[in-house]
Amino acid sequence: MANFKNRIDPKTSAMLVRAAKSQMQIGLGDIVVDRGKVKKKQKELILNGKKKKQVPSYRSLSGHEKAINTCQKCPLGATRSKFVYGVGNPNADVLFIGEAPGRDEDLQGVPFVGRAGQLLDRILAAINFTRDDIYIANILKCRPPNNRDPQPDEMKTCMPYLMEQIRLIKPKIICALGRISAQALLQTTTPLGKLRGQWHDFNGIPFIVTYHPAALLRFQSYKRDTWEDVKRLRAKYDELMAE
Repeated sequence: MANFKNRIDPKTSAMLVRAAKSQMQIGLGDIVVDRGKVKKKQKELILNGKKKKQVPSYRSLSGHEKAINTCQKCPLGATRSKFVYGVGNPNADVLFIGEAPGRDEDLQGVPFVGRAGQLLDRILAAINFTRDDIYIANILKCRPPNNRDPQPDEMKTCMPYLMEQIRLIKPKIICALGRISAQALLQTTTPLGKLRGQWHDFNGIPFIVTYHPAALLRFQSYKRDTWEDVKRLRAKYDELMAE
């Protein structure tokens, strides 16, 4: 316990002492420190008696991108052509989140530049937005081989990057494009059809789900529902801007 005290502030140390006594009394064994109770200013967290560094935070999207664009934390880093960080207004009120880069995005390093991206641009124009008004990112920053679906371990590895983007942008609305994006962010297995058509909460941010533009290219019948979704998004945006 003396080693713990030397690493953290007195108030947190006192909390750990009380926690240790309680855990020993009921036979829970080693101390487990709750990150939420350790002050943000701490440079290290103590988790099961081992040091764990905090995830660094950044002052800007450009600084964040520069720090992570050579990432090799999963096998996709070895197969990508370009790292696809995101594009748009760094101070956007609306953030659109897709699934993963495709072939065109992998070649250009920009999300939504193929046929699906062109359709997204038309959808944005229909609700009086341009790419300069919003920000676009993906769950994954690298293209999966053969455009396969992102794997759970890949999403888990890449998710902290997206969370930092959300922290830096501070959007007022998030729109998930497609099933994979929606389920990953909402941590659910509920089908997309049951997730769309309503508002969700993502850490206090209004969150809406709609079909991925690529799905609209394959299934024309989804377009009517998508139109209803984006009209709902625009109405919420206008409501928030009027407050």
